[in-house]
Amino acid sequence: MTATHRTDPLETPDHDAVVLAGGEAKRLGGADKPGLTVGGRSLLDRVLAACRGAGETVVVGGRRPTARPVVWTRESPPGGGPLAALDAGVRGLRAESETVLVLSADLPFLGEPTVRRLLAALAAGGHEAVLLTDAEGRDQPLVAAYRTEPLRRELALLATEYGTLAGLPLRLLPQELDIARVAAEPEASFDCDTWADLAAARARIREHGNVLDEWIIAVKDELGIELDVDTHLLLDLARDAAHGVARPAAPLTTFLVGYAAATAAPGQGPEAVADAARRAAALALRWEAETGPAGPEGSGPGRTDIG
Repeated sequence: MTATHRTDPLETPDHDAVVLAGGEAKRLGGADKPGLTVGGRSLLDRVLAACRGAGETVVVGGRRPTARPVVWTRESPPGGGPLAALDAGVRGLRAESETVLVLSADLPFLGEPTVRRLLAALAAGGHEAVLLTDAEGRDQPLVAAYRTEPLRRELALLATEYGTLAGLPLRLLPQELDIARVAAEPEASFDCDTWADLAAARARIREHGNVLDEWIIAVKDELGIELDVDTHLLLDLARDAAHGVARPAAPLTTFLVGYAAATAAPGQGPEAVADAARRAAALALRWEAETGPAGPEGSGPGRTDIG
């Protein structure tokens, strides 16, 4: 039984995550694919950011530094393929969540909205799994949400039937599961299998409409910041400070806004940033209003433009 969902959930049910970060990367000449970077962040870290809402995350593959803490495990035998790796990941879960998110570590544009849609579609129906489908309508069993017990059951049945999971094709997994499907947003299912794919991903994040958001995400990831703020508000503040005061005032003002928000009452988060930004922007406008000669036709001595 199959179904198709196109929902955008507001809530994310409790879940764990398994990320597959192994494989031989033959089309990349055996390169360490999860460690390759797009926008200064490894492919693995980009996927880990997409599933940061998981209670526990198990990564199947060789240990490496990551931006988020994870549990590491390996399939047996090493290089046994995705089903063996998935089995190792599920076995590595210490928690007993009813839902497990399964992702491959080569999805540079997978985001939290896609993850939330998968999880919400699973929670909303009586299905055993919800798979993402790519632009061509192909199922993506490694971009999916599963109910944990049916997933364990199918892995055990396959191991019993074939004697081992090593080397088995991934398509065997969903055949006996009651699945639903969620259509992918543009590029959410894009994976980096070749050097051309990697070059395309790196070029995309530098496009005009993407570069700023990608940079902010990368900086927050590098600094360990998970605070979501209104970047347009901060950009407007920087513009007002640059035009109304002086160009160097823009970065210094936004820094001071961040510092003020960090020292505000605990728990205010984005609200503290927004409040500090609004106050600083109002100050910049008052400052600019004082330009020109003082008196009835003006209120100040003129703008100073440093640099």
